[in-house]
Amino acid sequence: MRFAITLLLCVLFFNLNAQSTASKNVHQFKIEAPQLDTIRNIWVYLPEDYKESEKRYPVIYMHDAQNLFDAETSFVGEWNVDEVLDNIHDQKSIIVGIEHGGNERINELTPFANEQYGGGKADAYLSFLRNTLKPHIDVTYRTLPDKEHTGIMGSSLGGLVSFYAAFKYPETFSKIGVFSPSFWFSEKIYDLVENSELPKDQNFYFLAGTKESADLVSEIQKMHELLLK
Repeated sequence: MRFAITLLLCVLFFNLNAQSTASKNVHQFKIEAPQLDTIRNIWVYLPEDYKESEKRYPVIYMHDAQNLFDAETSFVGEWNVDEVLDNIHDQKSIIVGIEHGGNERINELTPFANEQYGGGKADAYLSFLRNTLKPHIDVTYRTLPDKEHTGIMGSSLGGLVSFYAAFKYPETFSKIGVFSPSFWFSEKIYDLVENSELPKDQNFYFLAGTKESADLVSEIQKMHELLLK
């Protein structure tokens, strides 16, 4: 009990004293999300040379924006997306981070329901991303809006919904980043792949740690084989 109280105090102390680590190239805005019946906060990373150039840039959409750029808002540490991209000079992209919906995260990032955890409302979330957010981004910023230059990526449930987006909107996303995907959430995701066709220009990048769970690697291998078929 004493250890638990000490741990809680440490967490509270860290959160109270956390400072923003977001790059100067990151800003935020809010947008109405009628498909989700809410207002959603969006983070945007612009390449270092964006203001000095007239170029257009590829766009990568990422989930769980609270964790991407800033230690102050992250759950267990930020991804350092902005710091990494600030130091890459030959592969420039605009990154659009969509904040998760808190208690609605499981619902929004899962295409099929789970008997224990519920969920299964990813169609509404992806409709917001594809039909509301992306048009706004393409009008507001100098993007390359075509499929070839549009990607989507995330981890855990974010990896799952990114993978699903490749099948839901194959005409929109061609670069799919699938990190530690929660394929376990519903077996229906395998059925979807087995009974679907994808354009040959769809690109998937899978990443997972061998110690994350007992079944994660085998789940990705199973999905990889289905994709090859």
